[in-house]
Amino acid sequence: MKLDKIIEPVKGNLAEFDEYYNSQFQSKIPLLNMILKYMARRGGKKIRPSLVFLTANLFGEITKRAYTGAAMIELLHTATLVHDDVVDNANERRGFLSINAIWKNKIAVLIGDFLLSKGLLIAVETNEFEFLKVTSSSVQKMSEGELLSMESSRKMKYSEELYYEITKGKTAVLLRACCEIGAIAQKQPQEVIEKMGEFGELLGMAFQIIDDVFDYTKSNYLIGKPVGNDIKEKKITLPLLMAFRNAQKSEIESIIKKIKNGKLNKKEVTDIIEFVKEKSGVEAAKLKAEEYIQNAIEILKEFENVQAKETLIDFANFIIQRDK
Repeated sequence: MKLDKIIEPVKGNLAEFDEYYNSQFQSKIPLLNMILKYMARRGGKKIRPSLVFLTANLFGEITKRAYTGAAMIELLHTATLVHDDVVDNANERRGFLSINAIWKNKIAVLIGDFLLSKGLLIAVETNEFEFLKVTSSSVQKMSEGELLSMESSRKMKYSEELYYEITKGKTAVLLRACCEIGAIAQKQPQEVIEKMGEFGELLGMAFQIIDDVFDYTKSNYLIGKPVGNDIKEKKITLPLLMAFRNAQKSEIESIIKKIKNGKLNKKEVTDIIEFVKEKSGVEAAKLKAEEYIQNAIEILKEFENVQAKETLIDFANFIIQRDK
């Protein structure tokens, strides 16, 4: 099922949210205003605001508080993307040139800072200190996850346990925040907020695993082959770790040595991708993502709002069935 169809119950809320969110992209400084307008034109799938609204919808009519929370989440998410592009020296984002590619790193970092500060100001201006606590905690954990990932790549430390820890910090924590904020906006008790947070975290784990699978299966439109960016950046993700389960020690040592040395040529990247496929690493990683999704769906069973619950289940299944 396509995402547009799944989020149909909150389409009106998202349209209203877009107007509110874009109103935050205003400045009297010409350069800043130009960059913010450029970012607004790029758009996005709005997965995280959608999750805030779908969670809120589980507990009744969506309130104005949900819009505030969704805006804070999207500002935080956009800020981290801008900063990530600087860290990764990336030149593109969603088919558009990245901020750092056009305006260079210094300006990109300041834009990310501006977006983070806007999220903080929204919380203060609306007295939404519960939201502020959730988002601030998320920023801290995401920073820790990113630093742990960088340390892992630099020192070539790897294990499935470490992968899950990094994924929880880098990706899952923000989807957890979406669901917590959706429940907080509807004045749910702490135990319900915790359960929805766990639901979001499980979605986030699956989301990142599928992203990592794409690096071994999705083709670059220019060359018609999987890009293998993670391997080039010395990132050992779940598909490769799962493949190691079925490999000889000598095979593992050979691949680790190649990745550690860096500057892999096209043949080496292709060989590693084929190794992962032959050793069932892709299939095993997908099964793990499906396990996370099934555990997430299990959490929803106790809630009574059937229609809203079914929509969230469809959203969960979309995460592992999406093609990009």
